[in-house]
Amino acid sequence: MTPRDPHTSRFIRTAMSRELLAADTELELAIAWRDHRDEQALHRLITAYGRLAISVAARFRRYGIGMDDLIQQGNLGLMRAAEKFDPENGARFSTYAAWWIRASMQEYVMRNWSVVRTATNANQKKLFFHLRKILARMEDGEIRREALSATVARELDVPEHQVEIMLGRMAGQDLSLNTPQSEGEDGREWLDAIEDDGVATESTVLDRMELDHRRQLLHDAVRTLPAREQRIIAERHLQDTPRTLSEIGTDLGISKERVRQLEDRAMTRIRAQMHRAEPAAVPA
Repeated sequence: MTPRDPHTSRFIRTAMSRELLAADTELELAIAWRDHRDEQALHRLITAYGRLAISVAARFRRYGIGMDDLIQQGNLGLMRAAEKFDPENGARFSTYAAWWIRASMQEYVMRNWSVVRTATNANQKKLFFHLRKILARMEDGEIRREALSATVARELDVPEHQVEIMLGRMAGQDLSLNTPQSEGEDGREWLDAIEDDGVATESTVLDRMELDHRRQLLHDAVRTLPAREQRIIAERHLQDTPRTLSEIGTDLGISKERVRQLEDRAMTRIRAQMHRAEPAAVPA
């Protein structure tokens, strides 16, 4: 990895010292931008969450991309989030923006890492962003080399032949884990860039934000259902002790099979609603 530019360091220090917005302030700014295109409101919203871009960027440094480039991509993700955010859907902008920041950085890495310039589908992206950790475990002797393809395919739930294709792309000498990152890195190898398995503060925060985001998406999706389907989903999936189809059918005066049909239809609607509301991103 290249040494951090002094300008980037100053930018990071400034961004990390920005105000933390209260939920009501965040809502007011988001509405001002959406309804009145208030650029001052947009600027305040974006600068307040520049720290999110920095936190996510730190998790992508292991791919050999400069921190300044990653932060720039994160800021582009923030801008996209501001354009698409609905301030009245009940979710925090910070939660929503974290997804767009990560998606923007992932797309940038995919475009700029030579090994995956043709890796565009979901399985290939999943392989690229997770294969390093599994390779590192193999280096430690946890996984036998001859079992690698099958192990990766099982762990990531992808076809084994796609694992073999990706391993073939990464088999060149310049992509060995023990290859120096560059001529000027004083012997630093790519293996040194693999993310520590320890839980980082930014990782914990972002994972919690993602969980909150998905819960909010689920809540919003359930609220769009007809009342009877809401009740079925609540009693079948949102209680510690789910009720049976027969019990719900007795309460509603319909057959068990009809309850099952309504449940299936409701789940299909929920999945479709969450898919529309959620930006496409693969966890780093």
